Amino acid sequence: DESEFGEAKYARIIANLYKTEHHELLLTPADFLKMLPEALKAIDHPSGDGPNSYVVSKVTRDYGITMALSGLGGDELFAGYPVFKRVMKVMRNSWIWSLPLPLRKMAGNAFAGMKPGIQGLKIRQLLSMPEVNPGNLQILSRQTQTPDEIAKLFNFEPPADKLYPALDEMIGKAGKLGALSQVGIAEIVTYMQNILLRDTDQMSMASALEVRVPFLDYKLVEYVLGVGDAFKNPVYPKKLLADSLSDLVPSEIVHRKKMGFSFPWKHWMKGELKQFCDERIRSLAARSFINGKVLTETWRKFLSDDPRVRWHDLWIAVVLENWMQENNIEN
Repeated sequence: DESEFGEAKYARIIANLYKTEHHELLLTPADFLKMLPEALKAIDHPSGDGPNSYVVSKVTRDYGITMALSGLGGDELFAGYPVFKRVMKVMRNSWIWSLPLPLRKMAGNAFAGMKPGIQGLKIRQLLSMPEVNPGNLQILSRQTQTPDEIAKLFNFEPPADKLYPALDEMIGKAGKLGALSQVGIAEIVTYMQNILLRDTDQMSMASALEVRVPFLDYKLVEYVLGVGDAFKNPVYPKKLLADSLSDLVPSEIVHRKKMGFSFPWKHWMKGELKQFCDERIRSLAARSFINGKVLTETWRKFLSDDPRVRWHDLWIAVVLENWMQENNIEN
């Protein structure tokens, strides 16, 4: 049963095929919650994803392992994330951006009205762009909050977003590349470099575990980015990589449903972590740079199961305030 065994089921298939030792380390929600305070203390700057990496690193190190391999870079290089398919879909319909901007804005406003929440807001933002390219589509896809939401949350005018022009320049310097490679570069220099790699390095080192990332060997990166889209087209996740290993990896593993790595944060924040979160959100709301009314109202909506409010929007606020308290940072 895939729902019961998850990725462990497929790890056992490989272990049986190649006669390697396989050990499953099972974690309960109670285990995770018990380690959360020390995970937050190990963060040297705010990160909503950091605790996940800390817990996995710690239980791995406690098992006696001192060096581990990570698959970081695999999705970025071989078009494994859903964002790659989304970008290709938008680029196939890029004729829409030849329509007058007022018309596109009208359509975006209508869509946002019909579908409240982050998806509607992103569609409105997308249709308001003067043009679309793989780089700016990736940035939009990875945004956790829209510029309008950010402006409402802070008591100051946010600085101009310099990421779009910086990314355009970087992709331009790489030469003429396919759309999938452009998205890959955008993923590598934004989300992967500044969140995934950073969190993995910090949290593994906090547990005295060395993590290596073989997919990020620079020769492999340069080679795969130069491969045309026709070979990397994500008919199924990481197609080029899977095809290159077709004689080594069983098809049932290649074509399994992609499984995320997540914890039940939404449930915890309304249950076991509710008081912890409430104290930090109210403390953050009292700081001068935050619009306290907006933040506390968003928290209230979350607790009332408003579908327009995502747990991640509030968890990063909790982590930020906790980090500021731990480091005695005042307004």
